[in-house]
Amino acid sequence: MFVHPGEYSSIDLKNFGGHKDEINCVAFSTDFEMMVTGCDDKRVRVFNTRNKNLVCRMKGHEGAVKAVAISPDCEHFASASFDKTARIWRTRDATTLHVLTGHTKSVECLCFSLDSSQLCTGSWDRTAIVWNVEKGYMVKLLIGHENLVQSVSFSYTSEWLATGSWDHTVRLWQLKSSDGDDKVMVLNGHKGNIHGVAFSKEGMLASCSWDKTIRLWNARNGKLIHVLTGHLGWVQAVTFSPDGCYCASVSDDETVRLWEVVTGQCVKVLEGKTEEAQHCGFTKGGALVASGAASVTLALVPN
Repeated sequence: MFVHPGEYSSIDLKNFGGHKDEINCVAFSTDFEMMVTGCDDKRVRVFNTRNKNLVCRMKGHEGAVKAVAISPDCEHFASASFDKTARIWRTRDATTLHVLTGHTKSVECLCFSLDSSQLCTGSWDRTAIVWNVEKGYMVKLLIGHENLVQSVSFSYTSEWLATGSWDHTVRLWQLKSSDGDDKVMVLNGHKGNIHGVAFSKEGMLASCSWDKTIRLWNARNGKLIHVLTGHLGWVQAVTFSPDGCYCASVSDDETVRLWEVVTGQCVKVLEGKTEEAQHCGFTKGGALVASGAASVTLALVPN
């Protein structure tokens, strides 16, 4: 059963060390037992979150690692770098499966599809690329943004892909259209760089921005549902609860906020030890985990 937001309290969970430079990104497996980090030292590190042990440290990138992601089936993880490449790694032996080349500038974000068969990358070259995970080839090049593509997210069915950009727009790309034509919707309204996008299981889309707001959209028609206001700083990340009834957001104002999707109302503000938080996600059991790109990982769990 999902935990009601009123039952959340903030506690410091664990601190992970071993990094020699600034940490840029963090990702968790679906069971939150595996954590991957990317660092300015060009390394990718894998941790066991239960015992805090460093499992392995991978070399290969020639520039800072800007983003990491773990496939939903946990068979692979991926990293994006300033060196203009992304890498897909095998989880079982931490070896490189593919080096993905195609972007002409730093790769800033990436995510796997829910079935783990595809990976999408976004870049300073203003494009997003969809890749086949098993074979490593380019499936689709998405062109249209006028600035950095900072965030990407597949819908649960992989029918749609959302991209958020520093051009202040969200683009919804239909990857599986019945007539075979590429379709794209441009969602306008944000007044600042878009730093995160996420789909709910029911198909709602959330976008968060440095304009201090979160916007909820109907992904089928691109209609705006709610504008969520209350944060006093840049909103860095957004995610939906497993049941789709709530979304969570993390901001530079050192708070994590829980929002009711139907009403658009903020139902909980979590403060304390959240100043480093730049990522948030829900466990299958409903606990909310927020993490920071320093060396601190913290959890927001029920009393």
